[in-house]
Amino acid sequence: MIKFAQTLNMIKKNILSIFVALIIAYLSLANSDNFDKVSFFNFPGADKIIHSIMYFVFMSVIVFENRNNIGKVKILLLITLVPFLFGALMEVLQMFLTTSRTGSVADLLSNLAGILFSVALCLMIRPFRRHIIR
Repeated sequence: MIKFAQTLNMIKKNILSIFVALIIAYLSLANSDNFDKVSFFNFPGADKIIHSIMYFVFMSVIVFENRNNIGKVKILLLITLVPFLFGALMEVLQMFLTTSRTGSVADLLSNLAGILFSVALCLMIRPFRRHIIR
């Protein structure tokens, strides 16, 4: 019973991260023909920028929701595995579950760029955040 309560509490604390992950899963696995109608994203490399932005937001939400539990840089870097592995899973699922999409190492690297940009921003803001709290 305690494990269930702890799990439920963890879900509540990370509900926004879970919501973002579900949106990313939908966008990653939906038929790509649904997105061809979005004309302002029709330029070379647009999908890589979108991947970076999605995973920047995902990592930023994770950091925000867990900001009181991230005391050390090692923990922050360990947390980067969550969106990175999720992105890797999405790329694998695209290969096997969809007909209009393909998994791509370039997409995974774009995801990683967004994640690392979020971490870098977090590390730059961190000293100011501590100063404001004291």
